[in-house]
Amino acid sequence: MKRIKVGMLVFPGFQLLDIAGPKDAFAEVKVLSRGECEYEMMMVGTTRGTVQSSSGLTTVPDRTIFDPCSEFDTIIVPGGLGIFDAFDDPALSDWLRAQHRQCRHVSAICNGLFALGSAGLLDNKLVTTHWMDVPRLASTFPKARIELDHIFVRDGSIYTTAGVTAGIDLSLAMIEDDFGRQMALDVAKYLIVYLRRAGGQSQFSPLLETQASPGSQTVELQQFMLDNLHVGHTVTSLAERVHMSARNLSRIFAKDCGITPMTFLANARIDAARRYLEATELPLREIARRCGFDDTDGFRRTFLRRLQINPVEYRDRFRSKPVREKADVK
Repeated sequence: MKRIKVGMLVFPGFQLLDIAGPKDAFAEVKVLSRGECEYEMMMVGTTRGTVQSSSGLTTVPDRTIFDPCSEFDTIIVPGGLGIFDAFDDPALSDWLRAQHRQCRHVSAICNGLFALGSAGLLDNKLVTTHWMDVPRLASTFPKARIELDHIFVRDGSIYTTAGVTAGIDLSLAMIEDDFGRQMALDVAKYLIVYLRRAGGQSQFSPLLETQASPGSQTVELQQFMLDNLHVGHTVTSLAERVHMSARNLSRIFAKDCGITPMTFLANARIDAARRYLEATELPLREIARRCGFDDTDGFRRTFLRRLQINPVEYRDRFRSKPVREKADVK
């Protein structure tokens, strides 16, 4: 039997699914291999006694970071709101550094990577995390190289993932590394999930996080663009509308929003297209026209480049029921 030992860290306020998802995926390996392969999993607490998750359910760790543990092949650190109370604990950082020296893999799900960062394990590493935690990660650990739109990232022995359910994507990647593609595919089929999800986090996170503050010089211009996505705007035409030079508009817009006017417009067009795909049966050419794309092919290419999934696949995956607007254009 091939056996791989996995240590799963738990701390007060950990995200239960970050542990339960990988734990169930790993457990299926033994079932599907008829006992020929196995992950031996051990829960390791940061405190003694029971540990309560963010959902209120509790677990009893097999060990704590203060107890002797058998050598692990892999460590998994979950995320959860509790990480911000736990991640800079010197005892935890010492334990993670020791595990990193001897383990083949050290991984973090969602914002669990803050604990790896505090232990100095993210310096010059390519990483990802939940899109909402990216700004805090960048300011707390500036030496980390952040991939904004990945479900999971591997850099050497360090694995990091986006939020919550991405822990299942991580576990499937590990199963493929450890026991081969067919085993990972069999586990994915059993769990009824994708072996590899198409696209990145921007499928699930809002693209428009750069709305100007009320009363700013650019908020009215933003609203104008949102109301007229179909128009062929340029920096010059937008600048003329607010009686500025193109250079001055770009400077003020970037100061207020962190991006250029044309980047905001491109984001707004993609965001509007997503809403049409999710909520209507409009044909792609009509969505392209309403959102300001030159033609359907250009719309498809831009959508695929930005979200790593084509519009038809996106509609199939995310369309709401019942459809609220039907096409009047054939």
